[in-house]
Amino acid sequence: MMADIFEQIRLAKQGDRDASQSLVEENSGLIWSVARRFFGKGLDPDDLYQLGCVGFLKAIEGFDENYGTKFSTYAVPKISGEIRRFLRDDGTVKVSRSIKEQAAKIRSARAALEQRIGREPTMSELARETGISPEDIAFAETATGAADSINRESGEDGFTLELVLGDFGAEEKMVEHVALRAAIEKLPQRERQVIALRYYHGMTQQNCAKVMHVSQVQISRLERKAVDFLRENMK
Repeated sequence: MMADIFEQIRLAKQGDRDASQSLVEENSGLIWSVARRFFGKGLDPDDLYQLGCVGFLKAIEGFDENYGTKFSTYAVPKISGEIRRFLRDDGTVKVSRSIKEQAAKIRSARAALEQRIGREPTMSELARETGISPEDIAFAETATGAADSINRESGEDGFTLELVLGDFGAEEKMVEHVALRAAIEKLPQRERQVIALRYYHGMTQQNCAKVMHVSQVQISRLERKAVDFLRENMK
């Protein structure tokens, strides 16, 4: 069974949509079990689940069989961390001081290793250097990651939401950002979800389709409709 999971992960990393979709479906119970921990935090359960799916897909991308741990063990902190980061950026959940200190230790160790070995260290090397388990590293880095914004490039085309909507002058940026947030909140739920996944989480339309269980064509239409609405409301 473990070999089957590893094979699915290898295929998903190579861009196999069916393998990615299968992994999400087979682990939906796991994703929901993590999402339920955050019920009552001001976010719709379906939104929590979709954020959990984002974390799960990131776990697929970052998992290494050489970690010596079960994939589910590695995936749980990635799922939890993705939800926690969103809620943190939204002002709902605060990251503890100990997690912040752990993340700082990891960043320092990563930089030292890169300088020593001349490349990006593997998770196993980072775990040995810090004495922190791969699972805890995954959680600390995800939970304390930099807040995504409209300046983040979307997955496949390198556009930012700010660039798509217009080139704001420096003195107008703060006002425009506040106006954009207000406009996004007026979007219908599914269009708001597409904007969040595409521009705040940097996902491709293909991965958005996996998370939202629709076709890539539908994602494209929802995104185009949302951007048109935002342009109109930002005038």
